[in-house]
Amino acid sequence: MRMFRIYVERKAGFQNEAARIFSEITGFLGIGGVTGVRYFNRYDIENVADEVAKASAVRIFSEPQSDFVVYDSLEVPADITQIIWEYLPGQYDQRADSAEQCLTLLREGMKSATKVGTEPPAVRCAKIVFLEGSVCADDVLKIQKYLINPVDSRLADSSKPATLRMSSIVPADIAVVSGFISKSESELDSYRKELGLAMDLADVKFMQDYFNSINRDPTFTEIRVLDTYWSDHCRHTTFLTVLDDVKIEDGPYASALKKSLDNYKAVRADLYADRKDKPVTLMDMACIGAKYLRKHGKLDDLEVSAEINACSVFIDVHYTSGEPDERWLLQFKNETHNHPTEIEPFGGAATCIGGAIRDPLSGRSWVYQAMRVTGAADPTVPLSQTLSGKLPQMKLTREAAQGFSSYGNQIGLTTGQVSEVYHPGYVAKRMELGAVIAAAPCDQVMREEPETGDVVILLGGGTGRDGIGGATGSSKVHDVKSVATAAAEVQKGNAVEERKIQRLFRNKDVCRMIRRSNDFGAGGVSVAVGELASGLDINLDAVPKKYEGLDGTELAISESQERMAVVVRKEDAHKFILECNKENLNAVVVAVVTDTNKLVMKWRGKTIVDIDRSFLDTAGAEHHAVASIESPEEQKNSPLVHPLESVEKILLEDSENPDIKEAWLCNMNDLACCSQRGLGERFDGSIGASSVLMPYGGKYQGTPEAGMAAKIPVVSPHETSTVSLMSYGFDPRVSQWSAWHGAQVAVLSSLAKIACIGGKTDTCRLTFQEFFGRAVTEKTWGYPAAALLGSIDAQLAMGTGSIGGKDSMSGTFENLNVPHTLVSFAVNVDDVKNVVSGSFKKTGSKVFLVSVPYSAELVPDFEVFKKNTAALYKFNSQKKINAMYPVCAGGIAEGLSKMSLGNKIGVSLDTIPLSCTAASGIKEADVSDLFTPLYGSILVESDFDLDLEKDFIEGTVSKIGETICEPSIELEDVKISLDEIESAWESKLEKVFPPVSGAELQPPLPSFALKEHESLEEARKKSSTFDYSAGKTKPKVVIPVFPGTNCEYDMARAFNLNGGETKIVVFRNRTPKDLAESLDLFKAEIDEAQILAFAGGFSAGDEPDGSGKYIANVIREHRIADSIMELLKKRDGLVLGICNGFQALIKTGLVPYGEIKEPSADMPTLTYNRIGRHISRVVRTRMVSAKSPWAQDSSILNSKIHLIPVSHGEGRIVITEELAEKLFANGQVFTQYVDENGIPSIIEPDNPNGSLFAIEGLTSPDGRVLGKMGHNERTMGTDKGGSSIDLIKNIAGMDSNESSCQNIFAAGIRYFN
Repeated sequence: MRMFRIYVERKAGFQNEAARIFSEITGFLGIGGVTGVRYFNRYDIENVADEVAKASAVRIFSEPQSDFVVYDSLEVPADITQIIWEYLPGQYDQRADSAEQCLTLLREGMKSATKVGTEPPAVRCAKIVFLEGSVCADDVLKIQKYLINPVDSRLADSSKPATLRMSSIVPADIAVVSGFISKSESELDSYRKELGLAMDLADVKFMQDYFNSINRDPTFTEIRVLDTYWSDHCRHTTFLTVLDDVKIEDGPYASALKKSLDNYKAVRADLYADRKDKPVTLMDMACIGAKYLRKHGKLDDLEVSAEINACSVFIDVHYTSGEPDERWLLQFKNETHNHPTEIEPFGGAATCIGGAIRDPLSGRSWVYQAMRVTGAADPTVPLSQTLSGKLPQMKLTREAAQGFSSYGNQIGLTTGQVSEVYHPGYVAKRMELGAVIAAAPCDQVMREEPETGDVVILLGGGTGRDGIGGATGSSKVHDVKSVATAAAEVQKGNAVEERKIQRLFRNKDVCRMIRRSNDFGAGGVSVAVGELASGLDINLDAVPKKYEGLDGTELAISESQERMAVVVRKEDAHKFILECNKENLNAVVVAVVTDTNKLVMKWRGKTIVDIDRSFLDTAGAEHHAVASIESPEEQKNSPLVHPLESVEKILLEDSENPDIKEAWLCNMNDLACCSQRGLGERFDGSIGASSVLMPYGGKYQGTPEAGMAAKIPVVSPHETSTVSLMSYGFDPRVSQWSAWHGAQVAVLSSLAKIACIGGKTDTCRLTFQEFFGRAVTEKTWGYPAAALLGSIDAQLAMGTGSIGGKDSMSGTFENLNVPHTLVSFAVNVDDVKNVVSGSFKKTGSKVFLVSVPYSAELVPDFEVFKKNTAALYKFNSQKKINAMYPVCAGGIAEGLSKMSLGNKIGVSLDTIPLSCTAASGIKEADVSDLFTPLYGSILVESDFDLDLEKDFIEGTVSKIGETICEPSIELEDVKISLDEIESAWESKLEKVFPPVSGAELQPPLPSFALKEHESLEEARKKSSTFDYSAGKTKPKVVIPVFPGTNCEYDMARAFNLNGGETKIVVFRNRTPKDLAESLDLFKAEIDEAQILAFAGGFSAGDEPDGSGKYIANVIREHRIADSIMELLKKRDGLVLGICNGFQALIKTGLVPYGEIKEPSADMPTLTYNRIGRHISRVVRTRMVSAKSPWAQDSSILNSKIHLIPVSHGEGRIVITEELAEKLFANGQVFTQYVDENGIPSIIEPDNPNGSLFAIEGLTSPDGRVLGKMGHNERTMGTDKGGSSIDLIKNIAGMDSNESSCQNIFAAGIRYFN
C-alpha cells in the first residue's frame, strides 16, 4: 500500500492558527516584513487502502465546511518562504495517535465493502507555515527559533518518506563497566562528567566502595539506575544533607531568628531525646512540626501507612441521600515540574498536573479538583529582553498554561483556582506547581505489606524514550545549553490514557485486590516498581514498548507517563488484568516479589541489575553542610510595611496631596494584583458537578475567589453535603526580603483564605512547596533553613501541621536564583452550607476589617488570628456574614475592588486604619495604609455590628465603610468608578492572556434570531401541570465512554436523579478484536435503550485538529448508524449530546437534519472559539423553542434566564443565514446565549465562543435529538425541580430572575411516562 500525503488549510473565517502566528511574528517578534501567514497541517499516512485514505480526508483529517485539502504535494509560490517542522522521532504526538485510532475505526466500518489492509495504520504529522512578504534570512531564523522548540521538535523538509516505520537498530547487550572498581578519584570524576551523572563525586566513590565490597564491576544500567534512584528529585538529597551547624547572623531580627532556632531544638529534644540517628536536616525541619503536633494529640486524623502516595487524612462524609455517614480518606498533593516546563513548557506543564494526579490516584483515590500556582517573570516584556539560552517569558507562560489546561481539561479535572505569581527572580527558572485533592471510601483502600510470591502488574501506556533522565535532569544545574540538549528528559502527557486508570481505580472490587501501588513518575521502572517491595525480580522484557530498539537501561529508567505499578496476590493477577482490559487498558505482569532483599532486573534473560536493598536505600553518600541564616533588612524597609513599588512611586510624587485615584488604579494594574481571568478561564472549573465555588464569583463573574470548594465526589445515587476547601499562601516579595517571614506569611495567608470561604483555620492540614536556588554556600543553605524554621513556628502556633510537601532545590540558572519560595497549601472539610463567596452581596451593608497585629519584628500574632477566625466561623455559620475576602499584596484597596467587581456593588470608605504591620510606631496612619499588604487580615461584609462583638480580640475589628448602589469606590472627595477599576485590572495582561478575542463583531442579529418560537408560549401555559417526582417507568439511558470522554459520571448522575436507569458502556479499541466487540456491544445496548446520551469530553483528544471526530466516526459505522436510526424512527427514542456529544451530532447530521449524512460544505458545524482557546465560565441562555420533548419541564419553560456552565474549545456554531432562518422558523433552535437582560447576544463573553445567531442548542426536525454546548448536568441536585442550591453558589442565586436549573433530564425521562 502506498504512502498518502494530505495537506489541510483552514478556509477564511476559520484561520485561528494562522492569525495567531501572524500576530506573534509581527507583534511580539516585531518582524514587519511579514505581510501574511498561511498555515497547513501535513499528514503522511501509511498502511491504509486507497478507499480508506480518501474517506479519511473528509471524515478524519479535515471538514468540508472549514478546510481545503490538497493531496500529495503542495505548490509553494516563488515569493513565499516556507517553514516545515515536526516532532522528534519517539516524541508522543497526540494528533498522530488519535488519527491512527480514527483510521482503525474507519477501516473496521469499511472492511465489508472494500479491502482495508491488515497492518496497523501509521500517521506522521508536520506543521507548515508560508510567510508572505519580504523576509530576510535573519528574520526567518528568528521565526524558526520562536516556532520550533529543539527539545521536542525539528525542522523538516518537503520530501515524502518511503515508510513511517521507525528504523530501530537492535541494541547491544548491556555492558559491564570494566575497571570501575579500580578507577582513581580523578578517573571517577572524569567518568561522572562524561556520563553527565546528577550524582556528585562523593556518591560515585560511595558506589565504587559498594561494588568493591562485592568484588565486581557494575553494569552500565546499575550506574544509571543508582543515579536515578539517588537523584535529588527522587531521594531529596539536598533535604537529607546533614546540617552540622545552623548559624544566625547579626542583624535586626537576630533575636527572633535565634528564638525560632531554639524552638526547633526544643521540639527535637521533646521528640528524639538523645537519639543519634536523627541529624539536623532540611527534611527534619520540614516534617517535625507535624510529628510534634501528632505526639501532642493534634493530628489524630492522619492516615499513617508504609505506602505514601499523598497527604492522607480520615474524614466523615455526610450523605444527604439517607445513608449513614461514611469514613473516607481525603488525599492531597502538590507537585512541581519546573525543569521540564522551563525547557518545553507545554509538555512540562501537562505532565506536572498528570504527575500530581497520579500520586493520590495510586492511593486509589478519585482526584476531583486541582489548583495551579505558577511563578513567572514579567510576561509582558519584549522579546529582546529574553536571556540567551532561555525561552521568552510570554511563550513560556502561554504554552505552560496551554499544557496544564489541556491535560486537566481532557482528564476531566476541575481546576478551582489558577494563580500566576510574578517576580523577576523566576527568570532563573519558572515555577510550574499543581496541587490536587482526592478522596475515596476507606474500605476501598487496602494498605498491605507485599509478600514473597506476589506479582507486580504494570498497567497503562507503553514505554518510550521520552522522559529518560527526567529525574536526574531536574536535579542538575540548568544552563544555556539545556534547551538544545535536554530532548529526552521531557515527557509527553496522554491524559486520555490516564483517565482510563482513574476509571479503573474507581472500581472498589479492583482496588481491594491492590496490596500496594506506585505511580510512574521520576525514575521509571527502577523507582516505581523498585520502591514497592524490598525484594524484587523485574523482567524488563515484559515491559510494553511504544516502539522497538529500546535497550535494558532505557526500559529501566524511561519516565513515559500514564503508567501505574500495583502489587497483587499471584492468584488475583488474571482477574486484575481482565478488569484493566475492560477499561481499555493494557496490563502485564513485570515483576515478582522475592525474599532476597535485592533489586534484580533481567533483560534478554541476563541479570543487568543486582543491588542490595540496604545499599539502594542509603540514597548515596552522606552529605554535610553548614547553614548561615542572614538577618533581613530592618522593618522600615520590609515590603510588609510598604505598598507595591509602582504604587509607592505615585504616592511619593506628592506626599502632601497624593493622587489616590491614580495610585488605586495603578495598584489594580500591578502584576501582583491584576486580572488573570484570561488565564484562568482556560481551565475547566465545573466538571464533576461538584463545584461549590466557580473560580470567579458574582453575577458578573468578577471576583476571584480566595480559595476553592467542592463537594466530596460520592458516586451516584449517593449525594453529600460534605465539601473540601483548599487555598494557598505565598508572596515572593516578602519571601525574597526574608525567607523566615515569608514562610510565616505564607502559612498565615493560606489559613486566612480558608477562613474567607467559610472554613475553620485551626483544624486545617497543610502541605508545602519549597523552591530555592541551588544550595552551594552557607548563605544559600541558610535560605531554606530560615523558611522552614519560620514555618515550624507558624504550624505550632496554629496547631496545623504540614503533613506533606515537595522540594525543588534547583532554581538556579547560571548566576541567577529564583526568589526564596515556600508556598503553603491549606486544606479542610466542612458542610456546604457554610461555604461563603467573596463578592459583596447587597447595598447598605457594613464593611469591616478584621486585622492581625504584628510585633516590632514583624511576627504575626497567631493567637489573635486563631480567636478572630473562630469568631468569623461562628458568625458565618449563624448567617451573619455576607462575604469575606483576604487582604493580600495590594492591601485593602485590592480586596475591596475585587469584592466590588463580582456584583458591581460599590463601597463608601470612611476610615483608613493604620497598617497592623506598622503599629510598632514606625509611621503614622496615612493613605498608604490602603495599599499595604496586611496578610492575615480579612475584609468582612455584614449587616451586624461585628465591631461590638465580644468574640473578637478587642481593637482588632474596625468598621471602614459601607456598600453602596453606586458602582464606584468613594473616599472623601475621591470617586473611582468600578468600570475604571475593571479596565485597569484587566488591561495589564490582556495581550498575554486576552479575556475576549477582540475579533470583528458579527452583524446585528436579524429579526428572526430575536423572536421566540410560537411553541414556547403554548408550552408555558401547560408547564404548571408537570410533576417533578420520578415516573413509574425508568427508561434505560445508555452513555458510551469513548477514548477521551470525561463527563459520563456527571451525565449518569443527572439522569439517575431524575428517575432514569443509566448504563455506562466503555468503548474498547486496544486491538482490532476489542474494537469489533465494542461495536457489537454498543449496538446491542442501543437496541435495548430508550435514550442515547453522548457526554462531554475530548473525543480522542479532539484530534486530529478538530472535535468529536472519533465519536462521529463511531456514529457513522453502519451497525451503529442503523441502530441509532431505528431508535429514533421506529422506537420513539431520544438522543442527547452535550458539548463533545453535540459536536459529534452536528458533524454527523443528526442535528439539525435528524439523519446521518456524509460531510458537506453546506452543513453547519462547531469550530474553534473566536478567542482561539478553551473557555470555562457560566453563561446565560434563554429558551427559544419548546417543540422538543427535551423542553417539557417547568424548570426549562419558566421565563427565567438560565445560568449554564460551559467549558469548551470548539463551541462556535457556523451556519448559513438561510439555514439558520429555516431552523428558527421550524422551532429547531432550542436555546440562545443572552446578556444579563435576556437579549440574544453576539458579544463576548455573553456569547462565549462567537456562535452565529447566538445559537447554543439545536434539535432535529422532530425535536427528538438535542445537541447543546452548555453543561446542564453540572448544576443538577436534589432541591426543588432537580436544582441545587449548593453548586456554583457564588454565581447562581445572585439574581432572582436567573436560575441554574434547566432540567432537560427530567424532560427526557418524562417523555416515557
